[in-house]
Amino acid sequence: MIVAVDFDGTIVHDDYPRIGDPVTGAIETLRKLKKEGYILILWTCRTGLLLAQAVKFCAENGIRFDAINANPRSEVIKWKSDPRKVGADIYIDDRGLGKLPSWDEIYKIVHRRVPDALDRLDMSYGFAPR
Repeated sequence: MIVAVDFDGTIVHDDYPRIGDPVTGAIETLRKLKKEGYILILWTCRTGLLLAQAVKFCAENGIRFDAINANPRSEVIKWKSDPRKVGADIYIDDRGLGKLPSWDEIYKIVHRRVPDALDRLDMSYGFAPR
């Protein structure tokens, strides 16, 4: 399962362009998801030096991403396509429709997802299984 994660306001408290303090539970949860085999994408508006600082912060805190603002190479090969939109099964972002849940709740939400259900999506609506 692929999880795309925003940085400012999601992994750290929003203090852009500075790096805010870590959001409680974010680092531990992301390390745990990675250890469990999830594919993690850092999905942020940061670019250049500000992006490099965010990646360094994550690495120093034991969070290793499979891709940064891009589709993982394995997915590009699998689908023979590299669309502009980063493809993921779940997007974790503080700018969603509501307040960002706690990272304990996010972990539970990720684990409630049933990957096999993605394979049953109706292709007539243009959904592609992951």
